[in-house]
Amino acid sequence: MSSGGLELPPGDSGHEGGPADAAGAAPGGVPAGAVSLAPQATGSVRAGAELDWSAEAWSEVRTRAQRAGRAYIWLNLIEQRLRSVVGAVLRPVYEPVHGGDDWVVAAAGPAGQEWVQRAVAVREVSRRKGYLLDSADDNVLSFLTLPQLRELMVQHWPCFEPYFDDRREIELALDELEVTRNVVSRNRALSRAVLEQAERASARLLEVLGGGAGSPSADRLPIDAVEDLVGDRYADVISVHPDRVRLQRQLPAEDLFGGARRLDAIGIGLNLLVQNFSGRRLVRLTEAGCRVRLLFLNPASSAVKRRERELGLRKGELSRSVEMNILHVRRVRAGLRDPSRFEIHVFDETPRFTAYLVEGQSSGIAVVQSYLRRARGMESPVLVLRGGGRGVPKDADHGLFTTYREEFESVWEDSRPVS
Repeated sequence: MSSGGLELPPGDSGHEGGPADAAGAAPGGVPAGAVSLAPQATGSVRAGAELDWSAEAWSEVRTRAQRAGRAYIWLNLIEQRLRSVVGAVLRPVYEPVHGGDDWVVAAAGPAGQEWVQRAVAVREVSRRKGYLLDSADDNVLSFLTLPQLRELMVQHWPCFEPYFDDRREIELALDELEVTRNVVSRNRALSRAVLEQAERASARLLEVLGGGAGSPSADRLPIDAVEDLVGDRYADVISVHPDRVRLQRQLPAEDLFGGARRLDAIGIGLNLLVQNFSGRRLVRLTEAGCRVRLLFLNPASSAVKRRERELGLRKGELSRSVEMNILHVRRVRAGLRDPSRFEIHVFDETPRFTAYLVEGQSSGIAVVQSYLRRARGMESPVLVLRGGGRGVPKDADHGLFTTYREEFESVWEDSRPVS
């Protein structure tokens, strides 16, 4: 956050907020999604008039800063990762012969003599003016830019080939990032399409370069660079969706539940699990070591009847749906070698929310929806939460994952098992 109160966007198109997003194209022929601050041509121009910014102009500036800031985080992360890779691979080859920082000059060779000498000069200026705040940056490699690091990789690809399979994939991703880098470095308008392309290329490149989270559970919903930096400002909420349909486009049931080591779910009928994850997959998941606890609303309770009236359903329609879901998971449990790992309970309280708490080897994900009076679960807003684990820089004591975990345990204690 800057001193002016500006903040980075959460990443989806619904939070961009600038006027350039509201219209198909900005004034003056600027492509849709781009922001232009060029002065408008008028018949009479008075001195100093262009110094005044309207609320609309300030909003455009905010949109530009949001996009550029988000892109800069990705570019910075890629540059640091690539610098580390180049140093790890080429330093052992050149440093024993040339020593010190001269190994970078030698690795650049005659073709890169001009830009490497420029990096040496910039380093000396930074030393004299006190710009080197961290002694770890007092080396020539830290002053090479993304294109120069890429050139070192290309020139010495036989050295990198044992570690990376596809040179073309790396080069294509760096080509896509170069467009964004050029725009951000010169503070020009960055369209949403180019930003999204840069984010996809960055995520793919980090995965190729071995800079990902590295755990199967994290791969289901990977932590991006922006979440790492600003995610704790939103507790552990990592995404919000207007309904369950849009949630499942980003996070299908297979990605949510597959590979879980612990699965706790509470709700009226648990349709997200029962209707979108097959019984065979539930059996295999449990046999692989997952512990499952499912908590349904008692289909014979008065709370079901009240919910039917709220939704305008016929009498008994919702209760029969819940009964069918319970019968389905009972059949799944009956097919297990160890049924004790698959527990089914019912509760009689007023349902307040539905939650799926999924924990893997090193991290957890929760999908939570509140019940609205006139909306079915499929139509209700959805929160996606990230639980604690390796690579998750959140304080678990202040997250919503823990809150819903405690609420689940409280209702579970007062519930009754289904035989």
